[in-house]
Amino acid sequence: MAFKLNGNPLAVDVAFSHNDINYPANWLRLSTAQEKKDLGITEVADAPTYDSRFYWGDGTAKALDDIKETIDGVEYTTQGVKSVLKAQEKVTAGNLLAPYDWYVVRKAEKSTAIPSAIQTFRDGVRTACDKREKEIDACSDTAALVTLYSTKEDGTPNMTQYPVNNS
Repeated sequence: MAFKLNGNPLAVDVAFSHNDINYPANWLRLSTAQEKKDLGITEVADAPTYDSRFYWGDGTAKALDDIKETIDGVEYTTQGVKSVLKAQEKVTAGNLLAPYDWYVVRKAEKSTAIPSAIQTFRDGVRTACDKREKEIDACSDTAALVTLYSTKEDGTPNMTQYPVNNS
């Protein structure tokens, strides 16, 4: 909740003056609703906030799919939410794979086998990324994507379950 006095916002934990009286920074927290009302302070609801991955600042859903348009004969593509989310998953997978890329290079250059634990981990990362991309593609609307990325019942984020390399 936010507060206003004579149409002007009042910041919580900031001292203010009204009618030649100085009020301490904690006054808004300690005063009762009636004391605020008697002074002319009104409570206003905070403006709604929207998850910027899925919505514009005004709450309008972003386009799910890519939008292609031609301007002056030049074709432009604006990525939709699905493309952005899939690209983020690829970055995450790439970051998990990168520390072990040298094994692949060594195998190509020297024919030295990639340790099975490393290969299993790398395969698991690619599988997890592919699974999440399919889940993203399966979402038919913004609400489905929000659900896919929302918090689980136990309060933990519903993130892609990438494997952990314990070797």
